Amino acid sequence: MEATEQRALTRRDLLAETWLVLGVSLGASAIWSALSLVRKLSAEAPLGQQTTAMNSSVTPDRPWLDLVYQLVGIGLALVPVLLAMHLLARGDVRARFAIGWDWTQPARDLVRGLGLAALVGIPGLGLYAAARALDLNTTIAAANLTDVWWAVPVLVLAAAQNAVLEEVVMVGYLFTRWSQAGWSTGRIMLSSALIRGSYHLYQGFGGFVGNAVMGLLFGWLYTRTRRVGPLVVAHTVLDVVAFVGYALLRDRLTWL
Repeated sequence: MEATEQRALTRRDLLAETWLVLGVSLGASAIWSALSLVRKLSAEAPLGQQTTAMNSSVTPDRPWLDLVYQLVGIGLALVPVLLAMHLLARGDVRARFAIGWDWTQPARDLVRGLGLAALVGIPGLGLYAAARALDLNTTIAAANLTDVWWAVPVLVLAAAQNAVLEEVVMVGYLFTRWSQAGWSTGRIMLSSALIRGSYHLYQGFGGFVGNAVMGLLFGWLYTRTRRVGPLVVAHTVLDVVAFVGYALLRDRLTWL
């Protein structure tokens, strides 16, 4: 039986593929996030007086089942990452090396990621405080699991899942595919950053602006290094500090 020759992907194929990947992942999140913002803006209470709860318990009265829910949710959220890498590997079996999602430079990725987290974290906290003061953002309750032994490990896993999903798909995958489709670097960076900001609209306008700026910075760094590894490290650290820090300090710091 003769093997059929695989047709090269056209520009239209590449763009359709990226929108489909976004449609089953962060693009869909952007749509739901925009609707969430509309719902909050049309509520009686001002945006600054509303609270957005994240990482909440599903069955708080049954901790063992709640743990299963949390772990399954984290696992399923990573499926788009596997899909994106699978699609990239069809044209290049070394795709994960091409985008820097590998273990060839662990020490360098770690150091760069930690430095990037420090660079982004402090201004980000200031932007969040300013947006709340101006009634442009909700209060973010970043961790709402019940008092169980597995709360912190699950929050760390959730932080890592967010980082891997966003950086591999929004940067490694999209930058590769859109570049292959002939888009300019500036257009790629801006489009990726705006989508990143859009799926944080559920937090308010501050969440949109902060994450869009972060997306521009991360995108620029990726064009210089071609490695998503440091971006994943930085994003994980930022979310771990936000999730675990909130869980540990919410009863002690009233301004959180």
